[in-house]
Amino acid sequence: MIEIKEAISKKELKAFVKFPFKLYKNSKYWVPPIIREELKTFDKTINPVFNDADARFFLAYKNGELVGRIAAIINWLEVKDQSIKKMRFGWFDFIDDQEVSKALLDTVRDIGIEHQLEFIEGPVGFSNLDKVGVMTEGFDHIGTMITWYNYPYYLNHYESYGLKESKAYVESKFAYSDIKPETFTKIQDLIKRRYKLKALEFRTSDEIMAYADEMFDVFETSHAKLSSFVAINPEQKAYFKKKFLPFLNPEYVKFIVDKDDKLIGFAIVTPSYAEALQKMNGRLFPFGFRHIMHAKKHSKSVTFYLIGILPEYQNKGVTAIIFHEFYREFGKKNIEQCIRGPELADNDAIHKIWKHFNPKVHKRRCTMSKPIA
Repeated sequence: MIEIKEAISKKELKAFVKFPFKLYKNSKYWVPPIIREELKTFDKTINPVFNDADARFFLAYKNGELVGRIAAIINWLEVKDQSIKKMRFGWFDFIDDQEVSKALLDTVRDIGIEHQLEFIEGPVGFSNLDKVGVMTEGFDHIGTMITWYNYPYYLNHYESYGLKESKAYVESKFAYSDIKPETFTKIQDLIKRRYKLKALEFRTSDEIMAYADEMFDVFETSHAKLSSFVAINPEQKAYFKKKFLPFLNPEYVKFIVDKDDKLIGFAIVTPSYAEALQKMNGRLFPFGFRHIMHAKKHSKSVTFYLIGILPEYQNKGVTAIIFHEFYREFGKKNIEQCIRGPELADNDAIHKIWKHFNPKVHKRRCTMSKPIA
């Protein structure tokens, strides 16, 4: 008998956050979140996403033992403004027992029925800046700070429930030594002169903050046509600035501006924090912060987190400027490996950007959906 209980109290939400720590205790590839930050994500008094979204968190018990969890999410901007009647689910973890996964998904489905939504889809977060997708390949590769990891059996559970692939994503990596600078070094000078563009260099977080709001505007404009796009409210932008800025190396943030100092493109790379997060095991204190700072200064791997270019500047070689700036910076830091976060498999424009870097797809993931009726 499976018992589903909604996590409402602080104790229950902490159990929700900590369940994967038990499930993946012996995994070499799972990357733990920071517990206190994960709890803030689910705190309706802290995370402004709840101004435009609702979420409920559920725990599954079998014979009194915690065996699974799921978040049921409705993004009302998506439902009302975009007329996409989607019932989202995310943070979906469970033991290899189909009674457990079915009971959790049934709970999400029932909420969708209650709100007259048309289909369920997941795993997804609240918006495009959250983690996405169930892994279908690459289980023997370590995860990242910006992705979910899962055991291979998850996919069988999704399929047994009748969920089918909705959006496919790929993750690639390439060696710094495989980058061919001749493909962008010369042309980037030409692009700068032709369109009167310049690259900004940052050495402090305060310098980045002056352009942060513009960055989110560029991000939303450049991604608006993608099938996964959901708008981000102004309060969320402020929240994400505060949440992620401490993890950024200013020199790994590249902004491109026009002659009027208007931001037209950007890219953000982070040091790889995967191994540091594994050592921390969810806790910043007393020693976890040291692991973060060490990775921030000394990691030989980097993760491409966000990139955005205004539509009117796409296909005009702006990425050559960005790559030139990163190539120089990575050389100074003796970077060895570059990792790309999840990118939509059908986003041909983004894949063409990397074609000269000999990228190797090492992970695949997807969201899966099913009509509610």
